[in-house]
Amino acid sequence: MKILIINAGSSSLKYQLIQMHHEENPSLKTGSHPTHTVMAAGVVERIGDPMGKLTHKKFTGTATQDAPEKFIKEQEIKDHGDALHLAEEMIISPDSGVIASKDEIDAIGHRVVQGGEKFKASTRIDENVKKAIEENNPLAPLHNPPNLMGIEVAEKLFPGTPNIAVFDTEFHQSIPSQAYMYALPYDFYEKYKVRRYGFHGTSHKYVATTATELMQNAGNSKESLNLITVHLGNGCSICAVEQGKCVDTSMGMTPLAGVMMGTRTGDMDPAIQKYLSEYTDLTPEDLDEVFNKQSGLKGICGLNDLRDIHDAIAKGNEKAKLALEMFTYQIKKYIGAYTAVLGHVDGIIFTAGIGENDDIVRERVCQSLSGMGMVLDLQKNKGRISENKAIHAENSTVEIWVVPTNEELQIAREVVDVLT
Repeated sequence: MKILIINAGSSSLKYQLIQMHHEENPSLKTGSHPTHTVMAAGVVERIGDPMGKLTHKKFTGTATQDAPEKFIKEQEIKDHGDALHLAEEMIISPDSGVIASKDEIDAIGHRVVQGGEKFKASTRIDENVKKAIEENNPLAPLHNPPNLMGIEVAEKLFPGTPNIAVFDTEFHQSIPSQAYMYALPYDFYEKYKVRRYGFHGTSHKYVATTATELMQNAGNSKESLNLITVHLGNGCSICAVEQGKCVDTSMGMTPLAGVMMGTRTGDMDPAIQKYLSEYTDLTPEDLDEVFNKQSGLKGICGLNDLRDIHDAIAKGNEKAKLALEMFTYQIKKYIGAYTAVLGHVDGIIFTAGIGENDDIVRERVCQSLSGMGMVLDLQKNKGRISENKAIHAENSTVEIWVVPTNEELQIAREVVDVLT
């Protein structure tokens, strides 16, 4: 089954064509997932600007074995229709293509950020589903409208091909009410759906499932495990996963809550907004921009890339040092809190750009956690980690893993589940 994965942003469109194979994988003890081959992948950027850019990768074999051929096109890309049409051309072109016709595509999987309370699972898209996604636009005004636009464009370009919506919020629908409710007047929840929704759910679901299989294959005799999944990129979120189900997550009604991030504040006193609006000339809209795009690591030291922050620390930059200390301290606090929520923890799972590539962050997060049975092996932890790897010491009672996330593969799995 060939599945096209689409992730439409406000001015960009990412895509990936995956061949899903249905033979069982004997290396997995707990059930089996279809194996897969990445055929092509790409990103269209600067949609709507005078000059847009498409970067397309063609894989001649499996993505993990062969370096892809890269193709770049720079031209005006007026809208998402142009972007997806260009992606389609690259996929079927004699030079860059991997299939002869778009008719070979069996289904299209769409990432949708906010499913609200209406969607507790991935679902085949029809008019009612599109209407429900649109009704959730106020909960994700920057994400849901372009997600929906990508769906509508795909329906026109690939008539008759099933479209499946996979929601970032779906994995968090198992969170109990005492964890997702805010201590506000209850009417705010009933009338306006103010509650914790959580995000990065596709990533957390993928790494939790993968880590469970890895840990069981490595000799963990438990049939179900309690995990803390730590997704660290420019956006960061942490989940408490009890026996495969999410029971709490750090992001809230929006992706602003939780630990500090590249440019987002994370948790803070909500009265700060009123205070700043009274003593500065910043409007609520200005402050929203500050909290989302000028805060976090960038707000403390002016840098939001951890590589740059490490370089600045090496040169004696005290603000960069403070930013790193704040960042790792806050992650550690969430791990402690979720250990209490779960009662016991079997594994800590690091993933995403920082979680996979920054051994300094992983080491600092795990410092002083030996009292909870979490002991890092410093040698195993060294360097960037691009494959599934255990990094805990032999005397650690809690396993510590790095599991590279693969949201596109998880979306493809969801599509297969819906269609079969």
